[in-house]
Amino acid sequence: MSSESFPGRDDPGRNVIGRRTHHREPIRTGSGRSLDELTIEALRAGTLTPEDFRISGAQLNEQAAAAAAGGYRQLAENLRRAAELTALPNDRVFEIYAMLRPGRATTTELQALAAELQRQNMPRVADFVLEAAEAYGIRGIAKPA
Repeated sequence: MSSESFPGRDDPGRNVIGRRTHHREPIRTGSGRSLDELTIEALRAGTLTPEDFRISGAQLNEQAAAAAAGGYRQLAENLRRAAELTALPNDRVFEIYAMLRPGRATTTELQALAAELQRQNMPRVADFVLEAAEAYGIRGIAKPA
């Protein structure tokens, strides 16, 4: 395919979604490193940490903006929730995921989780958990109280 098929393909500072072209800042990891710093040499030297391979909330929010501009509203909302979750350690994200599986938490436990997330300035994730609590209660798939 020619570069005409994918405008901006040869310019890593450009992002094309649909017909709109957005200028992007350089991609940064959760630790603030640029992608150019993630090398085999740095890995072998022991200068990289797991945080260096984690996506940043800012990067996810930028992807969400591009998705929204391209008309992908649901994808954009998923990316915004993911951006909020980057503030948590991976272990906590896995705990939340486990709680959201049917039959793993009561509706009261899910409501308490949503309140905790709201206090931690994660309103989108909190709303998602509240929506799950309500749906699980209606469908009878929450853990019995």
